[in-house]
Amino acid sequence: MTEPPALQQIDRTYVLYGRKKLSYFSGCDYFRLSSHPAVLQALRDGVDEFGLNVAASRSTTGNHKLYLELEKSLGDFFNVDAATLVSSGYIANLAVAQALAGQVSHALIDERAHASLMDAADCLSCPVVRFRHRDADHVASILGVIGSQSRPIILTDGMFSHDGSVPPLGGYLESLPADGLLLLDDAHAAGVLGEKGRGTAQYLGLATDRMIQTITLSKAFGVYGGAVLGPSGLRKQIVERSRIFTGNTPMPLPLASAALQSVRILKTTRSLRNRLTANVRYVKEQLWKMRYPAEVTPSPIIALLPRDRDEIDLLNRFLLAQGIYPPLIHYPGGPSTGYFRFALCSEHTREQLDNLLTAFRGFQNRRN
Repeated sequence: MTEPPALQQIDRTYVLYGRKKLSYFSGCDYFRLSSHPAVLQALRDGVDEFGLNVAASRSTTGNHKLYLELEKSLGDFFNVDAATLVSSGYIANLAVAQALAGQVSHALIDERAHASLMDAADCLSCPVVRFRHRDADHVASILGVIGSQSRPIILTDGMFSHDGSVPPLGGYLESLPADGLLLLDDAHAAGVLGEKGRGTAQYLGLATDRMIQTITLSKAFGVYGGAVLGPSGLRKQIVERSRIFTGNTPMPLPLASAALQSVRILKTTRSLRNRLTANVRYVKEQLWKMRYPAEVTPSPIIALLPRDRDEIDLLNRFLLAQGIYPPLIHYPGGPSTGYFRFALCSEHTREQLDNLLTAFRGFQNRRN
């Protein structure tokens, strides 16, 4: 994979690309909380009060009170019995798998699941079966073959990062045996989807009693770190059985302080989600009028797959003409030519959104 260019994010929704200041429709900081004044102040206060690092794992002498406070705040936000904080969202899936290793009979995983879920599946010490992307019928057929006496676990993203699509969780749960589990990597949906930002299950109106939800604090919450959300018994298993939890140094204390403030903001400031929802609705309604097949979800992610190198160059030119950084990405498992992934945020102005739509419109007209 070619190393991407160096970028400097400025003024919350722009980036310096060389010497040019361009609108930035990339990354996953959906509310730009990474640059929110209150979050930055909490970070500074955390440095002054706590220092940088506990320099020990939580299982030895590094179990700082700030981590417990953040876990309680996350548990309240997501309305779960327990939250278990780990140092990243990627690690959250591995911690779950290590805790459950040997306790499930089969792992069924979406063929386009995030790499962290793929790695987690390998840690479960059971056969791993891939199912067709977002295909509930295929899941049901696999579960029928492995039998009702099995104890399977289904692994899937809650909102897929490549296009913002949402899996048919209800269909998966209908086929899942009573003692089966669903591991939901909600990294992109946490804070974004659902009436209160609790993620994919809340957006779909589903009960979470058979789900384990993992999240990151580096996207909607704008900071860093990860967490596992679920019953208190799962937390106990992670603490006792996960080698990562036992041996890993937790997130730096100033980041935990900043994350606490970020969770408070998303819990109490409805206007952020309202603005994001309005921006997503506006852009997608205009794209539908252009007959562009944007996914019918409140997801802020919009993907465009170029047919060839000429189309990549064409869209690059249209975007740069509108003062927009071209977000062409190359992701493992994606198309070899790469694809454009646009991420809307609550802080994009109407002018920026209109410039993006102008670039899309020009590209569509030339493409057709």
